Parts: sequence; C-alpha cells; structure tokens
Amino acid sequence: MTFLLVARQSYHCSVKSRKGPRFRHPSSLSAVTTQITSCERCPRLRAYCRGVAAAKRAAYRDWTYWGRPVPGFGDPRARVLFLGLAPAAHGANRTGRVFTGDGRGGSGDFLMAALHRAGFANRDTSDHPDDGLVLTGAYIAAAVRCAPPQNKPTPDEVSACLDHLEAELAHLPRVDTVVALGKIAWDAWLQLLSRRVAVPRPRPVFGHGAVFDMRALPGTPAGSRGSARLPGRLVGCYHPSRQNTNTGKVTARMYDAVFTSLPTGD
Repeated sequence: MTFLLVARQSYHCSVKSRKGPRFRHPSSLSAVTTQITSCERCPRLRAYCRGVAAAKRAAYRDWTYWGRPVPGFGDPRARVLFLGLAPAAHGANRTGRVFTGDGRGGSGDFLMAALHRAGFANRDTSDHPDDGLVLTGAYIAAAVRCAPPQNKPTPDEVSACLDHLEAELAHLPRVDTVVALGKIAWDAWLQLLSRRVAVPRPRPVFGHGAVFDMRALPGTPAGSRGSARLPGRLVGCYHPSRQNTNTGKVTARMYDAVFTSLPTGD
C-alpha cells in the first residue's frame, strides 16, 4: 500500500476552541441531530449560512432556507457510512438534508443514482426532504456540517466538526466501512481515527478506489475499532461534484465499481 506524507501547515480561524471536559456523546441519534443543528462553534460558517439563507438564489426565492448545520441521515443499521465534504450553499443549506436539492444532474443526484444501482437507495434522485428517499444499509454525513464559502472549510473548521461525526457513529454500531467522497473527507476521517489509534505515517494516500484497512495492519487486533468503535476500513471516491462529473473525471461506471464491492447486509 502506498502512503503520502502530509505536511503540517498553520491556519488562522475564528473557530471556538473546545475547553473543559471531553465532549460527551448525546444519548441517542435524534439527540445528536439536535446537537448538530444547534451548533455555533464556527462563527465564520454560521454567518455565511445565515447570509445565504437570507439572500437566497432567485430560483429558490419562495423557499424558507434551512440555514443551520446539517445532520447526517440514513439507516441506523447501516454498515457503510458515506462521508462528503460539506453542505452546498443552495443545496443542503436550503433543504436541510445533505446531498439534497442541488439541482438535476448535481452531486446529490449523481450519488443517489449510484446508491440506487447498488441497492442502498430506493430512488435515484434527491430533491427535498419529503421526496420519499429511503436508504438501506447506508448512512450519509458530511465532514463539515455548515456550507463553507467557496466550498473551502479551514482545517480548524473540519476539526471542530469531528465531534459531531464521532457522536453519530456512536449510534451507528454496525458501520464497518467509510466511503470518503473526496480528499477532504478522507483526511477528516483519518484525523478522527487518529484520536483512537495510531494511524501510519506517512498518511494513506487518497485516490478513487483506494482502500486503507486499519485492522489489517500488524499489531492491530482484527475487527478493532478503538474505544469509540470507529470503523477501520476506509474507501476513497472522487467527489460527485459537477466539476468532476461534467469533465469525466468521475463516471457512473467508476462509482459502480466501488459501490458494488461494499457490504450491504448482514
């Protein structure tokens, strides 16, 4: 397996740092959702999301935008977690559901079509929270829960959101595989994993179809997920953004090759 050394950089951000006792996981998945939607840790992101929700896009002027952090959604008995980057400003920041509402041919539809073909979703589009979409064996979340300006969260903002992902996973006990949709999601997962176990240095390299299995490393007990029961298997996929799908960097066939290899049931 090939690994890539990740250089450390210094960033400045107005994220409110975590102080005091370690973050406590809420008692249920619904409580996690409540905690996520009320989060105010990152002033820059909260101000941006509220501004977008107030200004709106002309095509959605009749919508009441969600404008809050976006929780994950899907099957509580999922074995696969699909981890994206962040809500789109006029997609999930408008609808309140990740990978939902970014238009025909957008990232949500591309992802959902692939999930439908692989048997994880009952429909191949993701329009709005009441569209009847049901996921089976899959849960979808984002590394960052607020839409960031230019789709570029800072490293501090990614770190601030990892508690929410860890809290969701505490109530998704069957998840054993994480599919990172893009490099930021890949790096965010490795950062979360490093809270519990020693991730190899240099870090595993992101790529479409890349697989990193922490449990296969020497000295790591088979099936070990650390004290937080974090899944040890990570799979990389290019993000289903229009920039990638419209240019052919990622195709439906490429997604099918990865998704059909994922665990779907007991």
